[in-house]
Amino acid sequence: MVIDFHTHVFPPEVIARRSEYATRDAWFADLYGNTKARMATVDDLLASMDADGVEVSVACAFGWRDQGLIEECDSYLLDALKTHGGRIVGLAGAQPLAGARAVAEIERCARGGMRGVGELMPHGQGYRLTEIATLAPLMEAAQALDLFVMTHSSEPVGHLYKGKGDVTPADLVVFAGAFPNARIVASHWGGGFPFYELMPEVQAAAANVWYDSAASLFLYAPQVFDVVARAAGAQKLLWASDYPLIGQRRMLEYARASGLGEDDLALALGGNAAALLGLVLNP
Repeated sequence: MVIDFHTHVFPPEVIARRSEYATRDAWFADLYGNTKARMATVDDLLASMDADGVEVSVACAFGWRDQGLIEECDSYLLDALKTHGGRIVGLAGAQPLAGARAVAEIERCARGGMRGVGELMPHGQGYRLTEIATLAPLMEAAQALDLFVMTHSSEPVGHLYKGKGDVTPADLVVFAGAFPNARIVASHWGGGFPFYELMPEVQAAAANVWYDSAASLFLYAPQVFDVVARAAGAQKLLWASDYPLIGQRRMLEYARASGLGEDDLALALGGNAAALLGLVLNP
């Protein structure tokens, strides 16, 4: 089973009226205000999966600053789960600054079958991942509901690009250390966080942290899969495309060129994701 652990979808009306939504959210405008920026519906994602050999995709809601917009897009995903729940795994959007309303929203999404929360976008939503008191109600609710939490992260070096943000390994180590029992997925290789797992104290803090490869093709040579496997453990690898930013087939080819051994590649492409999501793999 091939599982894409990081994709993005939007309701059709958001895509059709993107200029209107861009006036309501500066972070959305930065990423999607240009009509050339790729956006996708659930139907688009399913068509890509069928064409590229992906059995299951994890779909993230956008990290809006406005909790109301989050709920609008969460409802779209909840409807999709009723029809395509076997192939689409939904993550609940959340704005930690919304407090009790955000907690109520992830409870609603959990009742609807969502498996996690995210992708958190601290830089776009107006907080930092180190603001533990702000994040505590959401994180405690996620743990009580047996949901993992996915957060955006980015490397503190290298070129600038739209969406890079400023969630660095320094933020992640504080975040993971504050919630040691929470299951956390650090997107985009945690901005290099797994390389620090060679330090015993970081490895201890990252005991419940996984790393996805979303947008990796734009950031690292394919050998990053093997390097992370050796630094942090192959059981922490989650293959992800960041579709529609990058095509799923293109990211599969990239992962298969990584030099990972057959067993570790199988873990990265679906085995680890299935375990984290509680899915049963076909024999």
